[in-house]
Amino acid sequence: MAVKNPFRTTLIAPCGMNCAICMAYLREKNHCNGCRAPDRKCHINCAISACEKMRGKFCSPGCAEYPCKQLRHLDERYRKRYGMSMVENLAAIRESGIRAFVRTERERWTCPACGGTIDVHHAKCSVCGKERE
Repeated sequence: MAVKNPFRTTLIAPCGMNCAICMAYLREKNHCNGCRAPDRKCHINCAISACEKMRGKFCSPGCAEYPCKQLRHLDERYRKRYGMSMVENLAAIRESGIRAFVRTERERWTCPACGGTIDVHHAKCSVCGKERE
């Protein structure tokens, strides 16, 4: 099931998460198709995706509450546990555009050993199991 290089603009969630590197997207059983998919699983209880104040496709500084409590909490958790930042991702998207961001993500999260995708939650390749360097 693990797809090599599934990086696409449609897999970038409103919060800035790259669903292509999420364990829910990468797993075979109970697979999630990403936060923007019609049959999304993670999105169901997501306060960020359900936010009525969101304008456009992503959370942005145009919102009076940016970054809101939910985004700050998510960002802090991911910074501490997984070494990535939703707020930095959103800033990179604003500064360079979504396509440049996805290219950078592909370089950052592609396994150098086999070309598979590194799972951000487990810090290892979803195909060959090699630990992230």
